Amino acid sequence: MLAEDTHSAIPALPAVHPFFAPSLQDTLLKIAWENIVVKQYWKSMVKMANTIRYEFKPQLNNPVIIEGLPGVGNVGKLAADFIADKLNAKLFARIYSEELPPQVLVNEECVIEPICHELWYARTSNDMDLVFILGTFQGNTPAGQYILTEFEFKQLLPYNPSCVITLGGYGTGEVVIEPRVFGVVSDAKLKLKYESHGIIFSPNEPKGGIIGAAAMFVAFGKMYDIESISIIGETSGFIVDVKSARNVIDVLASIFEIEIDTSDLNDAVDQIEKINNKAKELSPESSDEDLSYIG
Repeated sequence: MLAEDTHSAIPALPAVHPFFAPSLQDTLLKIAWENIVVKQYWKSMVKMANTIRYEFKPQLNNPVIIEGLPGVGNVGKLAADFIADKLNAKLFARIYSEELPPQVLVNEECVIEPICHELWYARTSNDMDLVFILGTFQGNTPAGQYILTEFEFKQLLPYNPSCVITLGGYGTGEVVIEPRVFGVVSDAKLKLKYESHGIIFSPNEPKGGIIGAAAMFVAFGKMYDIESISIIGETSGFIVDVKSARNVIDVLASIFEIEIDTSDLNDAVDQIEKINNKAKELSPESSDEDLSYIG
């Protein structure tokens, strides 16, 4: 079956030297085919390894999936980490992948922590189940982003998710005093629903589209006909933008119809405002060059 499935894709072997008897020729060809050509072909085609290890398997009722991995200004990561912490989310699975950096982190007790993505679970006060996809890195390559996202998405499909939300930063390349929150959706009919929560839908925004995990999770949501939205906080992209993240948190609190106390972020936001105002004073007049980007 293996040889039959791959025959059209693999070059034919040259004929065995006529010195060998016909019966031996067939045997040699079979050995060469199975051990040289086929094995090498499948070795090159094998998928990258992804492994999920569960702490426990929560009982979920049509959960909302929230992706909050690092990106521009770390807006999405800051927002997702903060909400998960405020809701006392519980870690229920870790995902290890060849698509992530070959690296370990070292904690305060000098114990290693392998790079991975984590799945956290929380139930809101109004009985909404949320699953957070968190981590310190995204996939290493464009292909890796696709492979890893597909693997993670398929682990969550059996829970029958009701919505996919990805979080990110919209880097403008210039100082942003009052960051807005933009959105893109999997279906135009969803815009009216989310506009009521303060999300701006502007034609062709974000410029250049979206890349990385924030893009791939909404893409898979659309492929599987699941309501999906990417919520993107405006940011210069030059700093870890707590102010933009706070605006995204406020939008999510409105969507989930819950209270999230963001007073812990006030000091950091004040520092961001001082930096932005000082940069605005020192910066020359804006040029016509488009420095915006998404990540």
